[in-house]
Amino acid sequence: MKNVAKPRHRRRRVLGGASDFLKPRLRHEKRNSDRGISSSRRKKTRAKSSEERREWFFSPEDYSHCKDRFVIVSYNLLGVENASKHSDLYSEVSLQNLEWSQRKKLIRRELIIYKPSILCLQEVDRFSDLADFLHEDGYRGVYKGRTGEACDGCAIFWREDLFTILHQEDIEFQKFGLRDNVAQLCVLEMNTNQSSSSSDNISSSKQYKIKQNRRLLIGNIHVLFNPNRGDIKLGQVRVFLKRAHAISKDWGSIPVVVAGDLNSMPQSALYQFLASSELDILLHDRRKISGQIGFPLRWEPFHSHGKAMERSVPLRYTWSEEEINLAVGSKRCTYLRHHLNLHSAYPGVPGQCNTRDEYGEPLVTSYHSKFMGTVDYIWHSEELVPVGVVETLPIHILKKTGGLPSGKWGSDHLALVCELAFAEEGSISNH
Repeated sequence: MKNVAKPRHRRRRVLGGASDFLKPRLRHEKRNSDRGISSSRRKKTRAKSSEERREWFFSPEDYSHCKDRFVIVSYNLLGVENASKHSDLYSEVSLQNLEWSQRKKLIRRELIIYKPSILCLQEVDRFSDLADFLHEDGYRGVYKGRTGEACDGCAIFWREDLFTILHQEDIEFQKFGLRDNVAQLCVLEMNTNQSSSSSDNISSSKQYKIKQNRRLLIGNIHVLFNPNRGDIKLGQVRVFLKRAHAISKDWGSIPVVVAGDLNSMPQSALYQFLASSELDILLHDRRKISGQIGFPLRWEPFHSHGKAMERSVPLRYTWSEEEINLAVGSKRCTYLRHHLNLHSAYPGVPGQCNTRDEYGEPLVTSYHSKFMGTVDYIWHSEELVPVGVVETLPIHILKKTGGLPSGKWGSDHLALVCELAFAEEGSISNH
């Protein structure tokens, strides 16, 4: 039986936009007090300020016995070239907020606040800039650019004092006839000479040794955007998960974390495939596989966090042989299955009703003039448990910006941040 969490596991810690941390709250409150502002007005000001910040929320479960932990961030940075080519998406955004020189400063300050152990970044087209400042902050990284004419790609960074890379490989989906998108897979091992807690979320005077051979597979992907090509989206995810499973087995069935921009929403068939490990593609319209169009922000969720949901009257759609082959990898089969038992991180940690859907996923991870919704995720295998996540922002606060990026946030996506722990209790010894 799981124990009731201690109070500290329910604690929320405020994380502001990067610029918020340049103005200490206590000084601000004192200044207001000196000007004779009423206590009720100060409370309203503090409440409003809190809404505009991002907070750590921790699991109600007691994971204090899980000492080997790490913080992972998944973040679509908004490629510089993409922002330039699609200016219609940022009609309400000032030119200054779109400038890379401004955005990279905000991104760096934000990442410093999260203190990530591992970064999975998408839409990276200024890798050298990122590598320069992240190297100064103690990170090492690898990059894979998209094939074809696109200028951006994916990057994985890790803190060198916490992890050592043992294996790395890239996936070019073009080799499977699945467009120019790419994915990355890295096997990382936790360094045994470091404290197991990579963040300051846990207050402890004791230091612990990492259990030997704490290895995990990190997958990073940016799925095709085109909402109408659900066959290609499914094909990319299929190839990605199949290779992730194979690498995990090759290294002794190590835990898996997959993160990225899936260009698919939580009520979608693609989400169902990840969550339930199976999907009959003929029950779904190829053009609606990702759920990117035709759904309001508050929807009736289609997905189930268990087995695939049964429909009382199955709908059958016509797929061409080519489309079936792209999605499933075979013209003679219409059923998709993967062998990773994956769980989405955010539903594993209860959050606020104004930032989460009915199943616990963020309501919004991306916002510009033509889209507001959730397309970014962190998934983990059952050997890992989510200790805490950084909450996203309420819709009404986002709408006030007119669109991202803004003066506080350096991308049109919000970073997803999760602290994960190895579920099994490791050998612990005091320094």
